[in-house]
Amino acid sequence: MNKFFVIIITTLLFNCNSTAQKKSTEKETKKTYKVTKTEAEWKSQLTEKEYYVLRKAGTERSFSSPLNKNYAEGIYVCKACETPLFKSEHKFDSGTGWPSFDREIKGNVAFSTDHNLGYARTEEHCATCGGHLGHVFNDGPKHTTGKRHCINGVSLKFIPKK
Repeated sequence: MNKFFVIIITTLLFNCNSTAQKKSTEKETKKTYKVTKTEAEWKSQLTEKEYYVLRKAGTERSFSSPLNKNYAEGIYVCKACETPLFKSEHKFDSGTGWPSFDREIKGNVAFSTDHNLGYARTEEHCATCGGHLGHVFNDGPKHTTGKRHCINGVSLKFIPKK
């Protein structure tokens, strides 16, 4: 009889899935953006690495982006749809190996929660096309916003100030 209860309890514990996370993921994938394309169209427009990061929420290798050490004046736009995302005056060297900013251009970056590593992180997307940009953390410069927008350089295009 005791074995029966142990089996029942074990079965219940392993079958209790959180439907809240599934519903959240379903809502995020069903969200429509101003710029929408088929997977084939994205693949034809983006390089393999850009597609992996922007459309599959991948991460580029740290210190691999030439934009990491770019401190020229200008604006950083989405590589997929050219929506302005970050201004050069808000860029700083975080030492992480990815381009980092202390703030985004309001309204052009969307946020969601990512549990891919087993804990919650705030993920950033282009608000126009939904492309994955990176994550935002609360360990940025204390004298400004305290935020560190850790962005994959491959998801950005830099447009120098004229």
